[in-house]
Amino acid sequence: MTGPKTNERPGTRATLRGYHMSASKARVVLNLIRGEDVTTAREILASTTREAADVVGKVLASAVANAVNNDALNAEELYVSAAFADEGITMKRFTPRARGRAGAIRKRSCHITVIVSRLDPERLEALRASRSAQATASRARRVSTSRRRADQTASLNKRESTAAAAAENEALEAEAREAEIRENESFDHESAIESSEPDVVTDAGEDSAQVKDEVADAETEQEPELEASSDESNETVSEDTTEETN
Repeated sequence: MTGPKTNERPGTRATLRGYHMSASKARVVLNLIRGEDVTTAREILASTTREAADVVGKVLASAVANAVNNDALNAEELYVSAAFADEGITMKRFTPRARGRAGAIRKRSCHITVIVSRLDPERLEALRASRSAQATASRARRVSTSRRRADQTASLNKRESTAAAAAENEALEAEAREAEIRENESFDHESAIESSEPDVVTDAGEDSAQVKDEVADAETEQEPELEASSDESNETVSEDTTEETN
C-alpha cells in the first residue's frame, strides 16, 4: 500500500510555484529541515549558505503564518511534517556551436511545498523539556558570565584602590621626609649661629685686651722719654738763668 498522495497529506501547507531553480537544488535544502520543529528548521536555514535556503525559509514562514491565522495553531508547537520540490516547466533555449550545430539550454523551474503540523503530545513534552533545559543552561551561563565580570571588576577596583592608597602613603611619607629634612636644616643653621656667636665675643675680647696691652706698653715706653725731655728742659732753663745772672 502506498502512502498518502502529495495533495492529501495532513497539515497546513504553503507552495511556491514556478521558481527558477532546478528541483534537485531545492531538495538538498528541504532534506535538511524535514521532520524538524519550526525553530530548529529556521536555525538550520539561517546557517545554510545555499541559494535555496532563502526561498525555502520564506515558504516555511508562509506555512507557519497560515497555520497560526487559519488553523489557530501555536507556532512553537509546529514541525515540518513534509517538504518536497516538484519539477516545473522547463524553458528550452539554444546557443550556437561549432560546424553549424546548436547547443540546447534548459532553464528549469520547480514547485516548492512545505507542510507544517502540530507535534505529538509526547514529542511536544520532550521538546518543551529540552527547551527548558536549554533556557536553564543559557541562564546559568549568563549568570556565571555576569558573576565573572563582576569579580573581575571588583578585583580591578580593588587593585586600583590599593594602588591609590599606596601612592597616597608614598606621598605622605615623602612629605614627612621633606618636613624632617627642613627641620634638621633649620636646627643645624640655628646651632651654627649659636656656636659662632661666642667665638666672635671672645675674639673681640681678645682684640680689646691686646689693644689695652699695646697701649700700656706704649705708655710705659713714653714715660722715660718724657722724663728725659723734662730733665733736658730743666737743664736748659737753669743754664739760661745762670747766663742772665752773670
